[in-house]
Amino acid sequence: MPVNLDKAERLEIQVRLDAQKTQADRNKLGQFATPTPLARDILAHGLSLLPEHTAVRFLDPAIGTGAFFAALQSMGSARVMASATGVEIDPHYGVPAKALWSGTALDYQIADFTRLTPPADRHQRANLLICNPPYVRHHHLETTEKNRLRARAKEIARIDLSGLAGLYCHFMALAHPWMDDGAIAGWLIPSEFMDVNYGSALKDYLLREVTLLHIHRFDPDNVQFEDALVSSAVVWFRKETPPTGHHVRFSYGGSLTAPVLVKSIAATDLQAAPKWTRFPSRDPAAEHSGWRLADLFAIRRGIATGGNHFFILPEAHARALGLPARFLRPVLPGTKHIPGDEILADASGMPLLSKRLYLLDCPLPEEDIRRDYPRLWTYLQTGADTVAKAYLCQHRKHWYAQEQRPPAPIVCTYLGRSDTGRPFRFLLNHSQATATNVFLMLYPHPVLARQMALDPSVMRRVWGALNAIRPETLTGEGRVYGGGLHKLEPKELANVPADDLAALVGLPRKTAPAGQPSHQLSLLQDQEDFTWA
Repeated sequence: MPVNLDKAERLEIQVRLDAQKTQADRNKLGQFATPTPLARDILAHGLSLLPEHTAVRFLDPAIGTGAFFAALQSMGSARVMASATGVEIDPHYGVPAKALWSGTALDYQIADFTRLTPPADRHQRANLLICNPPYVRHHHLETTEKNRLRARAKEIARIDLSGLAGLYCHFMALAHPWMDDGAIAGWLIPSEFMDVNYGSALKDYLLREVTLLHIHRFDPDNVQFEDALVSSAVVWFRKETPPTGHHVRFSYGGSLTAPVLVKSIAATDLQAAPKWTRFPSRDPAAEHSGWRLADLFAIRRGIATGGNHFFILPEAHARALGLPARFLRPVLPGTKHIPGDEILADASGMPLLSKRLYLLDCPLPEEDIRRDYPRLWTYLQTGADTVAKAYLCQHRKHWYAQEQRPPAPIVCTYLGRSDTGRPFRFLLNHSQATATNVFLMLYPHPVLARQMALDPSVMRRVWGALNAIRPETLTGEGRVYGGGLHKLEPKELANVPADDLAALVGLPRKTAPAGQPSHQLSLLQDQEDFTWA
């Protein structure tokens, strides 16, 4: 008996089972149920890609309570269903869902899909795979498990996945032999794979091993999963070798069936593009052959302390502990404690902010601290069994010694939201405060640093030009998460076009082709042995 997509029982089961787990547990296991309307749109699109009279052999390798199968049951009445298979690793969802779907065509298996053996007979393999795989980040995967998954992905799908790849990447690789030749696959996955380094192997697979048909990216301001901070995309491909001259449909915003933007992109252009989230919109930055911020600044992430609660102390607390002043460096607070875009300082270089913080940083060996600085030694012992064992601290010569990041004259926020109209702020820093990794630190290259030192007005003009960069130019270089949260890594900010800024400080027009060093850049970096300190 067909089960209606809107059948209350399945939705009630989903809500009840979700409520029995904490948000932290579901985040760790990547368990985010597909909303019913979205499941219906995806399933309908998948059916439209199959030849009209083809009997459906359905597979969902991470079926959960069965949102996609429910959609298939309610929408596929005109189709012959030859078989349907669903796999779920978690009995918490699997046992009730298997009972719910008993008596239907669905073969519901409670098992680890990544350990199952695909059918040897091609006629038993799926011709329609639809899946919302678990979004488990790499750091939640045990090392031995990660190595097993990577080896299997390379063996059966020729995908050499990075150790930073999430579990959803491994699902896509391991599902390859479960599909018949010509099968259609639709994967609802985080769109971050389109931009990050670990996604390059997956993108290579999509361009080499299968025919990539369509990628629809949802507007990050319209989050598809209420309980997950992730920007989503649906990736469609056919399991066959891509033809010569192939083009891929890219769409953005709206729904899968009614997108806001659509563009056909040549596969050869995708091979050369480091970021696929540029599509379907035109990407003027990719065509830019002039100055970029990397030509004018060395851009570094702020300090990752390994334990901010221990190493960053309010001024009064640091003094009460009697910590030696020589091991305390001023450090900027979070952006909510910096009301304006200009950070003034007192005569000592301390930021004139309501929240005054110090970074504890000592380069001495423990025996010297114990002998010469007993109060510092006493404080360090309070973190010896906890903070010292953190990953970053364990990998330092001295667990309490910080990275060296001198104060930067300009810092940029690392995260920001698009709904503010200005997701990234460039702050003019007059203080001697360093910054943590919630900031990017901009150090002028030599000739620019010299101009700034000789004429303070140059610094202010450069700062103004940075804040005048269009928000969409900055966000286009970075990456985006659900809810419109944008992030910029140092290399991404460095890639931002900077012709206007270069002209402002009197640099000649850059003439080198894109991707090649220019004669002007060589002069810029060679003139004067001057560094910002």
